[in-house]
Amino acid sequence: MAESAAQPGLDRHAQPIRSILVTQPKPATDVSPYSTLAEKYGIRVDFREFIDVQGVPYKDFRKDKVNILEHTAVIFTSRNAVDHFFRICQEAKLEMPAEMKYFCISDQTANYLQKYIVLRKRKLFVGLRTAADLFEVIKKHKGEKFLYPCSDIRKDDLPEFMRANNLKFTEAVIYRTVASDLSDLAEVKYDCLAFFSPSGISSLFVNFPDFTQDGTRIAAFGPTTAKAVRDAGLILDIEAPMPNAPSMTGAIEAYIRQHAAQSGMAVGKDKSASS
Repeated sequence: MAESAAQPGLDRHAQPIRSILVTQPKPATDVSPYSTLAEKYGIRVDFREFIDVQGVPYKDFRKDKVNILEHTAVIFTSRNAVDHFFRICQEAKLEMPAEMKYFCISDQTANYLQKYIVLRKRKLFVGLRTAADLFEVIKKHKGEKFLYPCSDIRKDDLPEFMRANNLKFTEAVIYRTVASDLSDLAEVKYDCLAFFSPSGISSLFVNFPDFTQDGTRIAAFGPTTAKAVRDAGLILDIEAPMPNAPSMTGAIEAYIRQHAAQSGMAVGKDKSASS
């Protein structure tokens, strides 16, 4: 991927952001926070998944000798986990018992679960948004035998919490995360790259091992992604969530406005007022 070159003699931060590559799928609808950002500031926003999710074949899953029905509760931390868990169940011809309990990291994941089962409130337990929130819920159900379906690349926080609290759980790898083929982006330049996982950073260097940041701004969502950016030797320009910017689009907008103010430039709707 070609970097965005800063003009000689000028701080790269003073260069306006005119194009952004979001390393996630394009939103399902044309109206989204990104489309609003693009329209408001006259920015080109493109979407491209940097990681590819591949389901573990059922025959490989069987080799791990995980007996799903020996468990009394399932922990879901993503929609990918939901999809591939029920794919495995379908291929194994398993039907979830009515008394199975489900622990979801967020309302979004819990709502997605309805694609596969009829939810009963007494069997569904939901965290507010983060893994730490879910831990507090899990603590109240120490008698369960938990199944944690996950990717081959996952955070350590949940397994560490389960072991530290002597909770019975089994980790089951049901999908793998691999770098997408981004070779078609080799000559494409963006002023800002927005990342949402350490895997996205890894994919960048798998595809472009000689990538140099130069004038490109890097945005990261979440502390583990931010750490991956710094560990890769890149400069983290935009970090989310922050108290004044809980979303990626909010953090990018705050950056645009802050640096426009510092350089004395008008941005967004202010342009028409100054012209």
